[in-house]
Amino acid sequence: MASRAEDWLRQAQRDLGHAARALADGTFEWAAFAAQQGAEKAVKALFQHLGAEARGHSVSQLLTALPAIARPTAELIAAAKELDKHYIGPRYPNSYPEGAPMDFYTSAEAQRAIDAARRIVDHCQRHLL
Repeated sequence: MASRAEDWLRQAQRDLGHAARALADGTFEWAAFAAQQGAEKAVKALFQHLGAEARGHSVSQLLTALPAIARPTAELIAAAKELDKHYIGPRYPNSYPEGAPMDFYTSAEAQRAIDAARRIVDHCQRHLL
């Protein structure tokens, strides 16, 4: 089977762009979710490049499962754990006792998610070259 790493990476970069636009538009919950998606897809691109398959949505678990040569620092894995929190919460009101996700997300939180995702995408991209 041919590698689809480039496809995954291109979509990861597009998701990061969407996250930045959502942040600028004030839809902070969507910015955080798109950032998580970008990071997840970048890691899956790296798995593809390595000839492996990745399943699941936890960015931190995916990063930890990478071979040692491509595994990031503990600091980057910790950033991925923060992103993992943005997979379900930004999308569903029942993630909270009352209110909607838009009531809980802030600009600063969305920016942190984008920054973390960008670092993860950069890490994966370096290993794809």
